[in-house]
Amino acid sequence: MYAVIETGGKQYQVNEGDIIFVEKLAAEAEDTVTFDKVVALGADDGLKIGTPYVDGAAVSAKVLKNGKAKKITVFTYKPKKGEKKKQGHRQPYTQVQIEAIKA
Repeated sequence: MYAVIETGGKQYQVNEGDIIFVEKLAAEAEDTVTFDKVVALGADDGLKIGTPYVDGAAVSAKVLKNGKAKKITVFTYKPKKGEKKKQGHRQPYTQVQIEAIKA
């Protein structure tokens, strides 16, 4: 069985036992979080699609860690004006392990 969940403005297809990186959640390591925005559920008997979400469906996951991604360089400039700006950015994330999919 798999589910398509929505969190942080993105959608993820998950199975039980999967480890995924999502946008930062307000949860500490070893906490349990529940994703109730389930867009679709897939099983042996077929696919169930929500309008927009499947009623009564939820996915529970355990938070493994919070962290920051690798640094990226953001460089903007305007030609012939001598104007330039260099910045760095590290996107925060939460690593979660999917424990159960409840239909």
